[in-house]
Amino acid sequence: MDICVFGAGSLGTLVGGVLARSHGVTLVGREPHVSVIERDGLRVSGAIETTTYPRADTTPPDTADLAVVTVKSFDTPTAADALAECSLDAVLSLQNGLGNEVTLADRLDADVLAGTCTYGARRGDAGTVECTGIGDIEIGAPEGGESTLARRAVEAFQTADLVTEYSTTMPHRLWTKLAVNAGINATTALARVPNGALLDGPAGTVADQAAREAARVARQEGVDLSSEYAVEQTRHVADATAQNTSSMHQDILAEKRTEVDAINGYVAETAGEETAVPVNETLTALLRGWERECGLR
Repeated sequence: MDICVFGAGSLGTLVGGVLARSHGVTLVGREPHVSVIERDGLRVSGAIETTTYPRADTTPPDTADLAVVTVKSFDTPTAADALAECSLDAVLSLQNGLGNEVTLADRLDADVLAGTCTYGARRGDAGTVECTGIGDIEIGAPEGGESTLARRAVEAFQTADLVTEYSTTMPHRLWTKLAVNAGINATTALARVPNGALLDGPAGTVADQAAREAARVARQEGVDLSSEYAVEQTRHVADATAQNTSSMHQDILAEKRTEVDAINGYVAETAGEETAVPVNETLTALLRGWERECGLR
């Protein structure tokens, strides 16, 4: 399969590099990362050790069977506009937050798939990426149900030895991931603590409540996600990644824009008048205030 991975950051570089073991892959990213990969190949270290040789460029190829989008959620419109010039069969979002699939579908003449990914990745020097943990990937139709294209994508990922499952319940999967991210990301970013700090103490109380609120909004939207399950999954991920610095915490440390709009902001703005989400509203306002003060918004 010919695959274009749009967004050669940590996750995109890892997924694209591993897919290149079995498929023709083009990584789309920034300099000097793409030039080093094009010249010397991509070195993957950590939980996965391999060197692969994907194509790498700053612009997408003319055609691809599948585009995998891994950019930050606020860059989704830019990614969609760039991919509009590429002839595609399908587009798969492996991004944080909700709403990315709608943005892609509105701008592209291709079927859009939804995905979740729990692989850990960290970019190092140009041309390198570290796999910080083996996770799993789930792919399916954004609205749930059967999808032949999703099955083809799953098979392609499995062929490259990425742990991947086909899902007919992607709305539940996506909202569960959103609840986990709503609980962990903003809380650890504002408190400046590793994920494991949420397992006990006051920060954990905030994370639990943010996840409960996200589950409440999911049910409002017709997705059967219990508050208890959302908290259970949030604590499970915090425990499994106890030593990790969340992606939003990393953004704060690097003084970069966060994905709060697509995570806690999405929860706050989707909630109806009768669905109270004060914790997510507060976390969103604080992070947007920090971004504005830093000139990032």
